[in-house]
Amino acid sequence: MNFYTVRDLRTTPKSLWEDLVTNGEVVITNNGRPTAIMLDISDGSFEETLKAVRQAKAAIAFNSMRAKAAAKGYMSDEEIEAEIAAARRGE
Repeated sequence: MNFYTVRDLRTTPKSLWEDLVTNGEVVITNNGRPTAIMLDISDGSFEETLKAVRQAKAAIAFNSMRAKAAAKGYMSDEEIEAEIAAARRGE
């Protein structure tokens, strides 16, 4: 995976596009920090790629929320399931 600055994107886009086609992905940085990932979807897999990226982002967000909840001492999955089961039984 190769890294390009925002400036590279403006000044030498041809090399970036060639690298993208060759390697399938490049990372764009801004002030030395990764800002964006560019993925080659020239094989016509736009919808599948977009769906996979969205699923990955959702999984990352879910895991982050789960870790924050655990750190704050909120209910565990087992406790939540027990509450749901009790509610279904009418308790």
